[in-house]
Amino acid sequence: MRIVVLDGATLNPGDLSWADLSRIAPCEVHDRTAPEDVLPRARGAEIVLTNKTVLSGETIAQLDALRYIGVLATGFNVVDAKAARARNIPVTNVPAYGTMSVAQHTVALLLELTNQVGRHAASVRAGNWARCPDFCFAETPLVELDGRTLGLIGSGRIAQAVAGLARALGMKVIFATRTGGKDELDRVLGESDVISLHCPLTAETRELINASTLARMKPTAFLINTSRGPLVAEHDLAAALNAGRLAGAAVDVLSTEPPVNGSPLIAARNCLVTPHHAWATQAARGRLMKIAVENVRRFAEGAPQNVVN
Repeated sequence: MRIVVLDGATLNPGDLSWADLSRIAPCEVHDRTAPEDVLPRARGAEIVLTNKTVLSGETIAQLDALRYIGVLATGFNVVDAKAARARNIPVTNVPAYGTMSVAQHTVALLLELTNQVGRHAASVRAGNWARCPDFCFAETPLVELDGRTLGLIGSGRIAQAVAGLARALGMKVIFATRTGGKDELDRVLGESDVISLHCPLTAETRELINASTLARMKPTAFLINTSRGPLVAEHDLAAALNAGRLAGAAVDVLSTEPPVNGSPLIAARNCLVTPHHAWATQAARGRLMKIAVENVRRFAEGAPQNVVN
């Protein structure tokens, strides 16, 4: 049996170990794999692990030895799961490894929007405090969160973790869920001082945040997205921010990643963009590695877990 990891660098940039995986079978780890290299690298391997490298139905059909595909993430849209199932190849993912890391990053984005810590620290370093005639100064209004309303779109593990952190800051928390319907969403849009997205990307949620839904939000509200980039119509959000119809936004995800041709949000007014790393604390990556290895071990023992197809 042979294992090939197509793109291991994101999970393990060098601070974790592949040793446990290598104990199951000989293991060949590539930091990244270009599309044209997928077939030559994966050919002959019974087990292939991927994070964001695409395994299409056409590719899977040409990998005669392939018996198992492990996705080094929760989302598995990079794999043609139906094509794999047609060949009785299980596809597994890694659920629930990064709940607290993503929740922590969500709150970090919220605090940066309301307190602008990074901006003020940079201003002090630039000498602005030293030139100030007063003992303190603020370049932007500072917002206290106690008593404000956080609206969470989604109610899964991460949303619940964010809710707990927000309540510790004195915030009131309300939810819009998949089963709650339009009335619940309208309430969240209209009443929230902060809206944070924590729902999967589906046909129903694609561009859920658009010109229409943004118009129903308070002009003093903030929007946060640490879920999936295409949940937001980026040009609509940028237009709302640039026109002052929304106080600010912070996103860890974009519709195209990396934004090789730019994104309207990167230059938008009062918008923070971080590079899709809310999940990537060492603790979360360590959990991901442990579960991914256990997925492979369980498959090798004939009892696969976390199968998504």
